[in-house]
Parts: sequence; C-alpha cells; structure tokens
Amino acid sequence: MSNPAPTPNPATAMLLAAGRGERMRPLTDTCPKPLLRVQGKPLMQWHLEALAQGGCTSVVVNTAWLGRQIEQHFHDIFVLKRLSNKHEQLFNSEQSPALNIRYSHEAQDFGGALETAGGIVRALPLLADVFWLMAGDVFTPGFEFAPQAQARFAASDKLAHLWLVPNPAHNPAGDFGLQASTDGGPALALNLPKDTAQVRYTYSTIGLFRRELFQTPWCDIASGNPQGIKAPLAPLLRRAMDNQRISAELYTGPWTDVGTPQRLAELNLLP
Repeated sequence: MSNPAPTPNPATAMLLAAGRGERMRPLTDTCPKPLLRVQGKPLMQWHLEALAQGGCTSVVVNTAWLGRQIEQHFHDIFVLKRLSNKHEQLFNSEQSPALNIRYSHEAQDFGGALETAGGIVRALPLLADVFWLMAGDVFTPGFEFAPQAQARFAASDKLAHLWLVPNPAHNPAGDFGLQASTDGGPALALNLPKDTAQVRYTYSTIGLFRRELFQTPWCDIASGNPQGIKAPLAPLLRRAMDNQRISAELYTGPWTDVGTPQRLAELNLLP
C-alpha cells in the first residue's frame, strides 16, 4: 500500500499594504488604498476572503500610510462570511474559516514604508518557512490560494513561485519571461532585459516564497530589519532567477492593478 500524500502545513501569508497610493490621490489622502471599496467591499478584504477559503490561518499585514485605519477596520481576526438565504451570516463557530491578523507598522517604527523587500524582512520573524505574498492593491476575484500549490512549492527547490499575468496597458513591456520546463516541472521565471525579443509578462504581485530568499546570500538585511533599511523585491528575484531558483506560471483570470481612480471606477461599474 502506498503512503498517502503529506497534508500541507496550514498556510500563512503576508499582505503588502504600506504604500502611499500617490496615483490614487485625492482618494488616498484620508483613506489607505487597501480600504478603498471595490464592488461593495474594501479592496484588501477580497484577498482576506480568498486566503481564508484556501485554508490560510495567519496573515501579516505591513502598513505605513494611515496604517492604523487598516488595523481599526480588520482588528486581529478575520472571519469568513457566506451568503445564506440572501442574508450574510457567519459560519457556525466550529466551521468558521478565520485568519489571525498581525501587523507590522513600518511608519510607527521607522517613519515610513520600507519598500517591498525591506518590509518583508521586517516581518520575517512572524512568517513561516513558506508563505504566500500578495499586494493589497490588486483585484483578483477568482484567484485561489490553493493548498495543493503550496504543497508543490514546498516540495521543490525553488525560492519563490510567481503568478504572471498578460501585460496590462500600463505595463506593456512586462516584467519577467517564462520558460517551459523540460522535465514536467514548473516553468522557470526568466530575468530578461527590457529590449528582449522574447515575451515578458507582468508580475501579478502574488506568489509563494521561502524565508531563505530574504536571508544570505540572497539578501544582506538582518532578519527583522532592525535598522529599517528600504529595499525593493525585484533585485532579489532577478538574482535568484539568474540561478534558476524562481518558478512561475501564467494566470489568465480577472486581474487589475487598482492604481488609479479611473481603474477603481471602472471596476465599480462592472455588473
């Protein structure tokens, strides 16, 4: 009798919510972008619901601009709701998918946002060895944070697995290439120059990551980022891509970078 497949460990995640949202002004002058409402719900809530549905048990949210508003809105636990008899009701207490929420308040600690990699390293002591990562300002209503995807990634030797999307109008050149595997495994993400003839796709901001990517030799910021060093994520990814340590796949479901008032308005006009 063959051994059953191992049960994936409960998923943890980090949701990036520290940006100022300059392109969203004046909407973000008094409201952090993750709390802007899309189709009746705060933008960030769509991610929280999908994470809970996927079995995630804990999420770390980093904040900077108006970050206390985010904590005051979601507090330290998020319980998934469902529609029943046309009324929104909680699952019963034994079935309620819930997320424990912890916050990394970068503005409180350092006076401002630490950029993507700097913020992740700051929160690293709160994260598991493998964790989901996503930006709080993208709208992906059909994306599934599937336990099977987490288990496949955990069993691989990769440092990150990225979901790429077809290039939107505001990023026509894309970010990374995609190379199909020759051994049936996941495709590799490629660090291609902007002037390449090969197709590049846009990084959706959703991925699975290992803590290892944010430690030496890939990252030289001390765990917990005690000095508050600002650092972007892309250079770490490109370095690891050059060593064939980043996998990726193309996601073709609904996806919007909610970066401007016009894009927000267009989403809210959808049926």
